[in-house]
Amino acid sequence: MEHSDTIITLIGEKQAKVGNEFIFRGGAKECEGCKLKKTCLNLNEGGKYRITGVRNTGKHDCFVHDSGVCAVEVIEAPVELSVESRKAIKGSTIIFEPLSCRFSSCEHYELCHPPGIKKSDRLTIIDVGNGIIEPCTEEYILKAVEIKR
Repeated sequence: MEHSDTIITLIGEKQAKVGNEFIFRGGAKECEGCKLKKTCLNLNEGGKYRITGVRNTGKHDCFVHDSGVCAVEVIEAPVELSVESRKAIKGSTIIFEPLSCRFSSCEHYELCHPPGIKKSDRLTIIDVGNGIIEPCTEEYILKAVEIKR
């Protein structure tokens, strides 16, 4: 039985494995004339997805994926992010404002600037980690949270 948050989309056959996660980056120029683009491009650009099922519908030719594409079931996967401790409240909705940081080599930089999340995105905090992320070279007091759009 399909979960209500499940989306059917097409993905490269080589990537179509249950449990794989990916960030949808949008369509390529080659997708413009494709008859399947509405099914392939039905995800939110920048969204993180987890494959929960692979449909046995065969493979379809694709201008981008050399081995073709196949139908998969995906759900939007939670994204881990660091926020200032005072904003880390489970169930709250925040507007993402990237922290001002000059240290792109910091071990937590990607947690503070996660791929696929853009400034002003509305995010719901679905879980809050227990500990404070340390050390922050910019001296923020940060907590790791899981979010969804």
